[in-house]
Amino acid sequence: MDTLRQKQIQVNHLITESGELDGGTLGHKLDDSVVGRQGMKVILTSADGNILYASSAIPIDSRTINLRFEATTGTTPVQAVLSLDVSEDDRVLERLARTLVAAALAGAVVIAAGGFTLVQIGLRPVRDLSAQIQALEADTLHRLLDGSAQPDELVPLVAHVNELLKRLHKAYEQLEAFNADVAHELFTPLATLMGSTEVALRKARDADALRDVLGSHLEDLQRMSMIVQDMLFLSQADRGAEARREHVGSLAGVARAVVDLHEAAIEEAGLQVRIDGDATCTADVRLLQRALSNLIGNATRHAHLHSTVFVQIDRLDGEVALRVVNQGHTIPTEHLPYLFHRFYRADAARSNAARNHGLGLAIVAAIARMHGGRTVAESNGGVTSIGLTVPDPFKPSAPHPEAATR
Repeated sequence: MDTLRQKQIQVNHLITESGELDGGTLGHKLDDSVVGRQGMKVILTSADGNILYASSAIPIDSRTINLRFEATTGTTPVQAVLSLDVSEDDRVLERLARTLVAAALAGAVVIAAGGFTLVQIGLRPVRDLSAQIQALEADTLHRLLDGSAQPDELVPLVAHVNELLKRLHKAYEQLEAFNADVAHELFTPLATLMGSTEVALRKARDADALRDVLGSHLEDLQRMSMIVQDMLFLSQADRGAEARREHVGSLAGVARAVVDLHEAAIEEAGLQVRIDGDATCTADVRLLQRALSNLIGNATRHAHLHSTVFVQIDRLDGEVALRVVNQGHTIPTEHLPYLFHRFYRADAARSNAARNHGLGLAIVAAIARMHGGRTVAESNGGVTSIGLTVPDPFKPSAPHPEAATR
Protein backbone atom coordinates (compact mmCIF):
# COMPACT_ATOMS: atom_id res chain seq x y z
CA MET A 1 0.00 0.00 0.00
CA ASP A 2 2.90 2.34 0.63
CA THR A 3 4.05 1.74 -2.95
CA LEU A 4 0.65 2.83 -4.28
CA ARG A 5 0.66 5.95 -2.12
CA GLN A 6 4.12 6.91 -3.38
CA LYS A 7 2.97 6.29 -6.94
CA GLN A 8 -0.17 8.35 -6.24
CA ILE A 9 1.97 11.33 -5.27
CA GLN A 10 4.07 10.94 -8.41
CA VAL A 11 1.06 10.61 -10.75
CA ASN A 12 -0.75 13.51 -9.11
CA HIS A 13 2.38 15.63 -9.53
CA LEU A 14 2.67 14.71 -13.25
CA ILE A 15 -0.97 15.54 -13.93
CA THR A 16 -0.67 18.87 -12.14
CA GLU A 17 2.49 19.79 -14.09
CA SER A 18 1.03 18.84 -17.46
CA GLY A 19 -1.66 21.52 -17.27
CA GLU A 20 -3.64 19.83 -20.03
CA LEU A 21 -5.22 16.42 -20.57
CA ASP A 22 -4.84 16.10 -24.31
CA GLY A 23 -1.69 15.43 -26.21
CA GLY A 24 0.94 12.82 -25.67
CA THR A 25 3.12 14.69 -23.21
CA LEU A 26 1.26 13.41 -20.12
CA GLY A 27 1.09 9.92 -21.56
CA HIS A 28 4.84 9.78 -22.10
CA LYS A 29 5.49 11.00 -18.58
CA LEU A 30 3.11 8.44 -17.13
CA ASP A 31 4.73 5.71 -19.21
CA ASP A 32 8.10 6.72 -17.85
CA SER A 33 6.77 6.71 -14.28
CA VAL A 34 5.66 3.09 -14.43
CA VAL A 35 8.77 1.83 -16.20
CA GLY A 36 10.75 -0.51 -14.00
CA ARG A 37 7.73 -1.45 -11.93
CA GLN A 38 6.11 -4.50 -13.36
CA GLY A 39 2.57 -5.22 -12.29
CA MET A 40 1.62 -1.55 -11.99
CA LYS A 41 -1.37 -0.18 -13.89
CA VAL A 42 -2.57 3.44 -14.17
CA ILE A 43 -5.98 4.48 -15.53
CA LEU A 44 -7.08 8.12 -15.90
CA THR A 45 -10.73 8.89 -16.50
CA SER A 46 -12.35 12.23 -17.26
CA ALA A 47 -15.41 13.53 -15.49
CA ASP A 48 -17.67 12.28 -18.32
CA GLY A 49 -16.24 8.73 -18.09
CA ASN A 50 -13.83 8.79 -21.02
CA ILE A 51 -10.53 6.97 -20.50
CA LEU A 52 -7.75 9.48 -20.92
CA TYR A 53 -4.86 7.13 -20.22
CA ALA A 54 -4.38 3.43 -19.50
CA SER A 55 -1.07 1.66 -19.04
CA SER A 56 -0.38 -1.97 -19.90
CA ALA A 57 -2.91 -4.45 -18.52
CA ILE A 58 -2.36 -6.81 -15.59
CA PRO A 59 -3.18 -10.50 -16.12
CA ILE A 60 -6.76 -11.29 -15.19
CA ASP A 61 -5.86 -14.16 -12.76
CA SER A 62 -3.58 -11.87 -10.76
CA ARG A 63 -4.53 -10.53 -7.35
CA THR A 64 -4.38 -6.74 -7.25
CA ILE A 65 -4.87 -3.96 -4.76
CA ASN A 66 -6.35 -0.68 -6.02
CA LEU A 67 -6.10 2.93 -4.99
CA ARG A 68 -8.58 5.52 -6.30
CA PHE A 69 -8.02 9.25 -6.07
CA GLU A 70 -8.93 12.47 -7.86
CA ALA A 71 -6.42 14.83 -9.50
CA THR A 72 -6.96 18.15 -11.22
CA THR A 73 -5.35 19.96 -14.14
CA GLY A 74 -6.36 23.53 -13.60
CA THR A 75 -10.14 23.30 -13.33
CA THR A 76 -10.71 19.87 -14.85
CA PRO A 77 -10.98 16.94 -12.38
CA VAL A 78 -9.47 13.62 -13.32
CA GLN A 79 -10.31 10.26 -11.72
CA ALA A 80 -7.24 8.08 -11.33
CA VAL A 81 -7.03 4.38 -10.47
CA LEU A 82 -3.72 2.78 -9.50
CA SER A 83 -3.61 -1.06 -9.52
CA LEU A 84 -0.72 -3.08 -8.17
CA ASP A 85 -0.25 -6.78 -8.93
CA VAL A 86 0.73 -8.50 -5.66
CA SER A 87 0.65 -12.09 -6.95
CA GLU A 88 4.40 -12.39 -6.86
CA ASP A 89 4.46 -11.09 -3.29
CA ASP A 90 1.87 -13.70 -2.36
CA ARG A 91 4.01 -16.43 -3.88
CA VAL A 92 7.07 -15.18 -2.02
CA LEU A 93 5.13 -15.09 1.25
CA GLU A 94 3.76 -18.56 0.58
CA ARG A 95 7.25 -19.92 -0.04
CA LEU A 96 8.47 -18.15 3.10
CA ALA A 97 5.60 -19.63 5.11
CA ARG A 98 6.39 -23.14 3.84
CA THR A 99 10.03 -22.60 4.67
CA LEU A 100 9.19 -21.40 8.19
CA VAL A 101 6.82 -24.33 8.78
CA ALA A 102 9.43 -26.79 7.52
CA ALA A 103 12.08 -25.14 9.68
CA ALA A 104 9.77 -25.21 12.69
CA LEU A 105 8.96 -28.87 12.17
CA ALA A 106 12.61 -29.73 11.65
CA GLY A 107 13.53 -27.74 14.75
CA ALA A 108 10.79 -29.46 16.75
CA VAL A 109 12.04 -32.87 15.63
CA VAL A 110 15.63 -31.96 16.49
CA ILE A 111 14.60 -30.56 19.88
CA ALA A 112 12.41 -33.59 20.62
CA ALA A 113 15.17 -35.99 19.63
CA GLY A 114 17.71 -34.07 21.65
CA GLY A 115 15.38 -33.87 24.64
CA PHE A 116 14.59 -37.59 24.41
CA THR A 117 18.29 -38.39 24.28
CA LEU A 118 19.04 -36.17 27.26
CA VAL A 119 16.13 -37.64 29.23
CA GLN A 120 17.33 -41.16 28.45
CA ILE A 121 20.82 -40.27 29.58
CA GLY A 122 19.46 -38.61 32.71
CA LEU A 123 17.19 -41.57 33.52
CA ARG A 124 19.91 -44.17 33.06
CA PRO A 125 20.85 -44.07 36.78
CA VAL A 126 17.17 -44.38 37.69
CA ARG A 127 16.81 -47.42 35.41
CA ASP A 128 19.88 -48.96 36.98
CA LEU A 129 18.39 -48.33 40.40
CA SER A 130 15.08 -49.81 39.29
CA ALA A 131 16.86 -52.91 37.98
CA GLN A 132 18.59 -53.34 41.33
CA ILE A 133 15.26 -53.07 43.14
CA GLN A 134 13.56 -55.53 40.77
CA ALA A 135 16.34 -58.03 41.38
CA LEU A 136 15.62 -58.05 45.12
CA GLU A 137 13.96 -61.16 46.52
CA ALA A 138 12.84 -62.10 49.99
CA ASP A 139 16.13 -63.95 50.57
CA THR A 140 18.31 -61.16 49.12
CA LEU A 141 17.09 -58.22 51.19
CA HIS A 142 20.54 -58.02 52.77
CA ARG A 143 21.92 -56.74 49.47
CA LEU A 144 21.88 -52.98 49.67
CA LEU A 145 21.47 -50.71 46.65
CA ASP A 146 24.64 -49.37 45.04
CA GLY A 147 24.35 -45.59 44.98
CA SER A 148 27.91 -44.82 43.88
CA ALA A 149 26.85 -44.06 40.28
CA GLN A 150 23.75 -42.09 41.23
CA PRO A 151 23.47 -38.30 40.93
CA ASP A 152 23.50 -36.22 44.07
CA GLU A 153 19.73 -35.78 43.92
CA LEU A 154 19.16 -39.55 44.26
CA VAL A 155 21.75 -40.23 46.97
CA PRO A 156 19.33 -39.45 49.86
CA LEU A 157 16.68 -41.66 48.23
CA VAL A 158 19.15 -44.56 47.93
CA ALA A 159 20.13 -44.10 51.57
CA HIS A 160 16.48 -44.16 52.69
CA VAL A 161 15.76 -47.26 50.60
CA ASN A 162 18.81 -49.01 52.06
CA GLU A 163 17.61 -48.21 55.56
CA LEU A 164 14.21 -49.61 54.61
CA LEU A 165 15.85 -52.76 53.25
CA LYS A 166 17.73 -53.20 56.51
CA ARG A 167 14.49 -52.98 58.47
CA LEU A 168 12.75 -55.34 56.05
CA HIS A 169 15.61 -57.82 56.27
CA LYS A 170 15.50 -57.71 60.05
CA ALA A 171 11.71 -58.10 60.05
CA TYR A 172 11.95 -60.99 57.58
CA GLU A 173 14.53 -62.74 59.75
CA GLN A 174 12.32 -62.24 62.80
CA LEU A 175 9.34 -63.58 60.87
CA GLU A 176 11.29 -66.65 59.78
CA ALA A 177 12.48 -67.23 63.33
CA PHE A 178 8.96 -66.66 64.64
CA ASN A 179 7.51 -69.19 62.19
CA ALA A 180 10.15 -71.72 63.16
CA ASP A 181 9.52 -71.14 66.87
CA VAL A 182 5.76 -71.39 66.44
CA ALA A 183 6.12 -74.60 64.49
CA HIS A 184 8.38 -75.99 67.22
CA GLU A 185 6.10 -74.89 70.05
CA LEU A 186 3.01 -76.37 68.37
CA PHE A 187 4.77 -79.51 67.21
CA THR A 188 5.69 -80.60 70.75
CA PRO A 189 2.11 -80.76 72.15
CA LEU A 190 0.83 -82.19 68.87
CA ALA A 191 3.43 -84.94 69.00
CA THR A 192 2.48 -85.60 72.62
CA LEU A 193 -1.19 -85.76 71.71
CA MET A 194 -0.60 -88.15 68.83
CA GLY A 195 1.74 -90.38 70.85
CA SER A 196 -0.54 -90.67 73.87
CA THR A 197 -3.55 -91.26 71.62
CA GLU A 198 -1.76 -94.07 69.78
CA VAL A 199 -0.80 -95.67 73.12
CA ALA A 200 -4.37 -95.35 74.40
CA LEU A 201 -5.76 -97.03 71.26
CA ARG A 202 -3.42 -99.99 71.34
CA LYS A 203 -5.31 -101.78 74.10
CA ALA A 204 -8.58 -101.55 75.90
CA ARG A 205 -8.68 -99.22 78.88
CA ASP A 206 -11.22 -98.52 81.56
CA ALA A 207 -13.04 -95.22 81.95
CA ASP A 208 -10.64 -93.86 84.60
CA ALA A 209 -7.59 -94.49 82.40
CA LEU A 210 -9.27 -92.87 79.39
CA ARG A 211 -10.29 -89.93 81.59
CA ASP A 212 -6.64 -89.44 82.57
CA VAL A 213 -5.59 -89.55 78.91
CA LEU A 214 -8.27 -87.04 77.92
CA GLY A 215 -7.26 -84.79 80.81
CA SER A 216 -3.66 -84.82 79.61
CA HIS A 217 -4.86 -84.09 76.09
CA LEU A 218 -6.94 -81.18 77.36
CA GLU A 219 -3.90 -79.62 79.02
CA ASP A 220 -1.94 -79.79 75.77
CA LEU A 221 -4.89 -78.40 73.80
CA GLN A 222 -5.24 -75.53 76.25
CA ARG A 223 -1.54 -74.78 75.90
CA MET A 224 -1.83 -74.69 72.09
CA SER A 225 -4.93 -72.50 72.40
CA MET A 226 -2.98 -70.05 74.57
CA ILE A 227 -0.17 -69.96 72.02
CA VAL A 228 -2.61 -69.24 69.18
CA GLN A 229 -4.41 -66.54 71.17
CA ASP A 230 -1.14 -64.88 72.10
CA MET A 231 0.04 -65.04 68.48
CA LEU A 232 -3.18 -63.36 67.32
CA PHE A 233 -2.74 -60.62 69.94
CA LEU A 234 0.87 -60.00 68.86
CA SER A 235 -0.23 -59.93 65.22
CA GLN A 236 -2.78 -57.19 66.00
CA ALA A 237 -0.16 -55.22 67.92
CA ASP A 238 2.31 -55.53 65.04
CA ARG A 239 -0.31 -54.12 62.64
CA GLY A 240 -0.38 -50.91 64.69
CA ALA A 241 -3.33 -51.50 67.04
CA GLU A 242 -3.55 -48.83 69.73
CA ALA A 243 -4.73 -49.18 73.29
CA ARG A 244 -7.93 -47.59 74.51
CA ARG A 245 -7.54 -44.68 76.88
CA GLU A 246 -9.43 -44.49 80.13
CA HIS A 247 -8.71 -42.96 83.50
CA VAL A 248 -7.03 -45.32 85.95
CA GLY A 249 -7.46 -43.91 89.43
CA SER A 250 -5.07 -46.28 91.23
CA LEU A 251 -2.46 -48.48 89.61
CA ALA A 252 -1.86 -50.06 93.01
CA GLY A 253 -5.47 -51.25 93.00
CA VAL A 254 -4.94 -52.76 89.54
CA ALA A 255 -1.80 -54.50 90.80
CA ARG A 256 -3.61 -55.89 93.88
CA ALA A 257 -6.30 -57.41 91.66
CA VAL A 258 -3.63 -59.12 89.55
CA VAL A 259 -1.77 -60.35 92.63
CA ASP A 260 -5.02 -61.90 93.90
CA LEU A 261 -5.27 -63.94 90.69
CA HIS A 262 -1.75 -65.29 91.24
CA GLU A 263 -2.22 -65.94 94.95
CA ALA A 264 -2.20 -69.73 94.62
CA ALA A 265 0.94 -69.80 92.48
CA ILE A 266 2.65 -67.31 94.80
CA GLU A 267 1.91 -69.41 97.87
CA GLU A 268 2.98 -72.59 96.06
CA ALA A 269 6.32 -70.94 95.20
CA GLY A 270 6.74 -69.82 98.82
CA LEU A 271 6.91 -66.14 97.90
CA GLN A 272 5.54 -62.88 99.14
CA VAL A 273 4.42 -59.95 96.95
CA ARG A 274 4.68 -56.30 97.97
CA ILE A 275 3.24 -53.32 96.08
CA ASP A 276 5.26 -50.13 96.41
CA GLY A 277 3.94 -46.79 95.22
CA ASP A 278 0.81 -45.68 93.38
CA ALA A 279 -0.12 -43.36 90.55
CA THR A 280 -2.95 -42.43 88.22
CA CYS A 281 -2.75 -42.54 84.43
CA THR A 282 -4.78 -42.93 81.26
CA ALA A 283 -4.47 -46.43 79.86
CA ASP A 284 -6.33 -49.62 78.96
CA VAL A 285 -6.90 -51.33 82.32
CA ARG A 286 -7.34 -54.82 80.85
CA LEU A 287 -4.08 -54.59 78.91
CA LEU A 288 -2.22 -53.32 81.97
CA GLN A 289 -3.64 -56.22 83.99
CA ARG A 290 -2.46 -58.66 81.33
CA ALA A 291 1.03 -57.13 81.25
CA LEU A 292 1.30 -57.18 85.05
CA SER A 293 0.01 -60.75 85.12
CA ASN A 294 2.74 -61.83 82.71
CA LEU A 295 5.40 -59.94 84.69
CA ILE A 296 4.27 -61.39 88.04
CA GLY A 297 4.02 -64.87 86.55
CA ASN A 298 7.52 -64.53 85.11
CA ALA A 299 8.91 -63.32 88.46
CA THR A 300 7.10 -66.11 90.34
CA ARG A 301 8.73 -68.80 88.19
CA HIS A 302 12.26 -67.43 88.60
CA ALA A 303 12.34 -65.92 92.12
CA HIS A 304 14.26 -67.63 94.93
CA LEU A 305 12.24 -69.53 97.49
CA HIS A 306 10.90 -67.45 100.43
CA SER A 307 11.92 -64.18 98.74
CA THR A 308 9.73 -61.14 98.16
CA VAL A 309 8.54 -59.98 94.76
CA PHE A 310 8.05 -56.21 94.51
CA VAL A 311 5.59 -54.46 92.22
CA GLN A 312 6.99 -50.95 91.94
CA ILE A 313 4.90 -48.08 90.60
CA ASP A 314 6.77 -44.85 89.92
CA ARG A 315 5.88 -41.64 88.15
CA LEU A 316 8.73 -40.44 86.00
CA ASP A 317 9.02 -37.43 83.70
CA GLY A 318 5.81 -37.62 81.68
CA GLU A 319 5.28 -41.35 82.12
CA VAL A 320 4.36 -43.98 84.67
CA ALA A 321 6.60 -47.02 85.20
CA LEU A 322 5.34 -50.42 86.36
CA ARG A 323 8.12 -52.83 87.26
CA VAL A 324 8.20 -56.25 88.90
CA VAL A 325 11.38 -56.94 90.88
CA ASN A 326 12.44 -60.37 92.06
CA GLN A 327 15.52 -62.00 93.59
CA GLY A 328 16.91 -64.83 91.49
CA HIS A 329 19.57 -65.70 89.00
CA THR A 330 21.26 -62.68 87.41
CA ILE A 331 20.48 -62.39 83.71
CA PRO A 332 23.66 -61.70 81.68
CA THR A 333 23.74 -58.21 80.23
CA GLU A 334 23.95 -59.47 76.64
CA HIS A 335 20.58 -61.21 77.04
CA LEU A 336 18.64 -58.22 78.37
CA PRO A 337 17.86 -56.62 74.96
CA TYR A 338 16.34 -59.90 73.75
CA LEU A 339 14.12 -60.72 76.72
CA PHE A 340 11.06 -59.24 74.99
CA HIS A 341 11.56 -61.22 71.76
CA ARG A 342 9.13 -64.00 71.03
CA PHE A 343 10.06 -67.45 72.34
CA TYR A 344 13.36 -66.12 73.66
CA ARG A 345 14.84 -67.79 76.74
CA ALA A 346 18.06 -66.55 78.29
CA ASP A 347 19.22 -69.97 79.43
CA ALA A 348 17.97 -73.39 80.35
CA ALA A 349 17.68 -72.46 84.02
CA ARG A 350 15.08 -69.81 83.16
CA SER A 351 13.07 -71.90 80.69
CA ASN A 352 10.07 -73.95 81.73
CA ALA A 353 8.71 -75.10 78.41
CA ALA A 354 6.13 -77.37 79.98
CA ARG A 355 4.25 -74.39 81.42
CA ASN A 356 5.66 -71.31 79.70
CA HIS A 357 5.59 -70.93 75.91
CA GLY A 358 7.88 -67.87 75.78
CA LEU A 359 5.43 -65.18 74.64
CA GLY A 360 4.72 -63.48 77.99
CA LEU A 361 7.35 -60.76 77.82
CA ALA A 362 6.74 -60.28 74.09
CA ILE A 363 3.12 -59.49 74.97
CA VAL A 364 4.34 -57.02 77.63
CA ALA A 365 6.42 -55.27 74.95
CA ALA A 366 3.42 -55.23 72.60
CA ILE A 367 1.20 -53.67 75.28
CA ALA A 368 3.86 -51.02 75.92
CA ARG A 369 3.96 -50.19 72.18
CA MET A 370 0.16 -50.02 72.02
CA HIS A 371 0.29 -47.34 74.73
CA GLY A 372 3.19 -45.52 73.09
CA GLY A 373 5.51 -46.56 75.91
CA ARG A 374 8.59 -48.71 76.23
CA THR A 375 9.94 -51.70 78.13
CA VAL A 376 12.62 -51.70 80.85
CA ALA A 377 14.81 -54.57 81.99
CA GLU A 378 17.68 -54.60 84.51
CA SER A 379 19.47 -57.44 86.26
CA ASN A 380 22.36 -57.00 88.65
CA GLY A 381 23.54 -58.74 91.82
CA GLY A 382 20.77 -61.34 91.71
CA VAL A 383 18.01 -58.70 91.50
CA THR A 384 16.03 -58.56 88.26
CA SER A 385 13.65 -55.72 87.41
CA ILE A 386 11.41 -56.05 84.34
CA GLY A 387 8.50 -53.80 83.40
CA LEU A 388 7.04 -51.19 81.10
CA THR A 389 6.28 -47.50 81.02
CA VAL A 390 3.04 -45.79 79.99
CA PRO A 391 3.16 -42.17 78.76
CA ASP A 392 0.94 -39.86 80.75
CA PRO A 393 0.86 -36.16 79.84
CA PHE A 394 -1.14 -35.12 82.88
CA LYS A 395 0.37 -33.68 86.01
CA PRO A 396 0.89 -36.24 88.72
CA SER A 397 -1.45 -36.29 91.64
CA ALA A 398 -0.25 -36.73 95.20
CA PRO A 399 0.95 -40.33 95.51
CA HIS A 400 -0.49 -42.65 98.08
CA PRO A 401 2.34 -45.02 98.98
CA GLU A 402 1.20 -48.26 100.47
CA ALA A 403 2.64 -51.68 101.00
CA ALA A 404 0.65 -54.87 100.72
CA THR A 405 2.26 -58.12 101.71
CA ARG A 406 0.85 -61.50 100.74
